[in-house]
Amino acid sequence: MSPLITPAQLAEAYATEPGPVVLDVRWRLVGPPGREDYDRGHLPGAVFVDVDRELAAEPGAGGRHPLPEPDALQSVLRAAGVTADRDVVAYDAGDGSVAARAWWLLRWAGHRRAAVLDGGFAAWTAEERPVTTEVPVPVPGEFVVKPGAMPVLDAEQAAELAVTGTLLDARAPERYRGDVEPIDPAAGHVPGARNAPFSRHLGEDGRWLSTSELAQRFSELGVRPGEPVGAYCGSGVTASSVVLALEVARLTSPERPAALYAGSWSHWCTDPERPVATGPNP
Repeated sequence: MSPLITPAQLAEAYATEPGPVVLDVRWRLVGPPGREDYDRGHLPGAVFVDVDRELAAEPGAGGRHPLPEPDALQSVLRAAGVTADRDVVAYDAGDGSVAARAWWLLRWAGHRRAAVLDGGFAAWTAEERPVTTEVPVPVPGEFVVKPGAMPVLDAEQAAELAVTGTLLDARAPERYRGDVEPIDPAAGHVPGARNAPFSRHLGEDGRWLSTSELAQRFSELGVRPGEPVGAYCGSGVTASSVVLALEVARLTSPERPAALYAGSWSHWCTDPERPVATGPNP
C-alpha cells in the first residue's frame, strides 16, 4: 500500500467492504486540543485518536512523546477497529506531519496497510466531500502489535548516524539554528544533522510533492539511495513525516526504511553532556 492516499482514492475505498479504518489525529504543538476540531466535524466513520495520550507514553526521561508501550498501543488500535487485514488511513488538519506519527506507529507495530491522507482534512473539505459530527462506535479489532518493524535510534546511534550517514532534523530552520526554542530547555541541533523542515514536503496547493520532487530535495540534502538515513524533530512526531517522505521519494523502502530517533531533541537536550550545535550548518 502506498504511504499516501488522495481524497478521491479514500472516497473510493469507503465504497468497498469492509472499508478502511480512518483515524483523525488532528493535533497542535500548543493547543487547543484536536478533539475540539473533531467534534466540530470529521470524516465519516473516523475515530479520534489523541497524539499526546494514545500515540505516546507519558513524557519524561524519554522525551515529550516517547513511544507508547506495545500493550497500550494495541488497546488503542483495537478500540479504533484496527485489524491486520483492513487498510488504515490517518489524517490531520492538512500537512500530514502528525498523521505520519500514526502511520509510523502502525508500521512499527507490524501493520503493512497504513496510509496518510494527502492534504488531510483541508483537502477533503476543499473537494466538498462529506463530513459529520456523528461519533462512530467501531467493532473492536483484533490487531496484534508486534513492535520493532521500523528502526529506532537512541541518542548515541543518532549521533553516530550524523557522522556516518545522514541525520535529518525536521524542525523549522529557526529552531534548528537555535534562534528560538519554544518548548525544550536548550536550543540548537544534533551536531552533524542537516535541516529538512517537514513543511517543505508540500507544494503550494497543500499536497505532498511528487516522488521526483521529493527525491531531488533529499538528494540536495545529501541523502543517497542505499545509504543509512534517519530523522528527528522536537519530540518524534513530525519526524515521522520525513521517514514517510523518504519512502515516497523511493530513497528508502518498506523493506529498508529510514530510522527514527524517537526521543528526538526533547530527549537529546535532557543530558547536558551531549553536545549542541547552533547556526545554519550541520
